[in-house]
Amino acid sequence: MSATVTPTPVTSAPVPAHVRRRTARSWLRGIAITVVTLVFALPLVWMFAAAFKTNVQVTDPSVGLWFSPTLENFRSIVEAGQLLRSMGNSLLVGVVSTVLSAVIAVPAAWAVGRFAMHRTGSLILVARIVPAISLLVPWYYLFAQMGLVGSYTVLILSQMFVSVPLIMWIMISFFAGLPVELEEAARTDGLSAFGAFWRISLPLAAPGTATASLLAFVFSWNNFMFALVFADDRTQTVPVTLFNFISYASTDWGGLMAAATLITVPVVLAAVLGQKYLVAGLTSGASKG
Repeated sequence: MSATVTPTPVTSAPVPAHVRRRTARSWLRGIAITVVTLVFALPLVWMFAAAFKTNVQVTDPSVGLWFSPTLENFRSIVEAGQLLRSMGNSLLVGVVSTVLSAVIAVPAAWAVGRFAMHRTGSLILVARIVPAISLLVPWYYLFAQMGLVGSYTVLILSQMFVSVPLIMWIMISFFAGLPVELEEAARTDGLSAFGAFWRISLPLAAPGTATASLLAFVFSWNNFMFALVFADDRTQTVPVTLFNFISYASTDWGGLMAAATLITVPVVLAAVLGQKYLVAGLTSGASKG
């Protein structure tokens, strides 16, 4: 007579507590990222959709994302010509002010970071926190006496007041995070201090420079206050042109959304094309060594 063998039920091992906590954190992180993405993306999606609606459809809450699109808003703003001219003005002011600011700020940031100029760093911080609106009245009086109001020069100079401290503040920590031994080795090989900066530190700082320059350009592209005060009809930039779609009696919502969509495209393209340098620049200066 053979004995009957009862199979032992296989029970799964309990999941460790740290694994459950890690899984819960992953889920919470995913939910948080999704919520933040929706919060920032939904206004852009609504703006893009509204650009293809009529004014009646834009103001009608019952019209969502299902509608018959029209290109009339884009046709009207392109035929008017002011928006394209303003985009050219913004591009000119943004590129020139960013390039000049980088030429001044990057070597200055290297000097401050390498030679521990703490007082200079404090002055840069003061320049960053001083509200630019407090300087508009004396600036306007000064530039008016010089006959520069309404010119590209005054717009470029006013943008540089913000761009130079911004680029310097970003690049100081970046240069401080680069190994000083590389420059010392270059100095030993016969290079001057500026030669070591030009040949060693500046190429290594390319991601940080790209990041700071991109942020400065975006600020210049979006700046409304300086252009409103210092520009005229010939040098008007895109934020002021957008403001002109709003009148006392009514607002051209369709044209406003179409114009906003067009002026958002260059900034988005710049961010996408410079994403590699932007991410590297934001993270490389975070730790020293």
